[in-house]
Amino acid sequence: MTSAGSGHTGGVDRPPWSDRRRRTLLGLALGIVAFGLGAIALPDQYGLTSLFLAALCAFLVVCAAVAFVAIPGPDTFRTLLRTVPLAGAVLVVAVLLLLSTSADLRWLWSLAAVAAAAWTAFAVWDTRRAGD
Repeated sequence: MTSAGSGHTGGVDRPPWSDRRRRTLLGLALGIVAFGLGAIALPDQYGLTSLFLAALCAFLVVCAAVAFVAIPGPDTFRTLLRTVPLAGAVLVVAVLLLLSTSADLRWLWSLAAVAAAAWTAFAVWDTRRAGD
């Protein structure tokens, strides 16, 4: 139990976000606005591309916010790099995309699957090494 004057609300104490995290989210939000305006103002083919880029920025802002909330503090990239379940999930998706794509894009998904396999192997190796 906490005392009434302690100022503790019972939630999780998280360090404040760094300027880099704030700038990342702000930059992506500005990308959403700029590309969204471009989707409205530009002719058809360019407007559609601009709309796609605005949607990509929106997706990335959600992904970044989830990562920043899930991994408080510094070294977010290194923590994600060592996360075996995330690496394994990326490997599964890359292999499924490799198996379901046509021959003209197979090289791209082959590279993605090889990179994901290397990431998974590194994450498992680093986790095992850190456990010793």
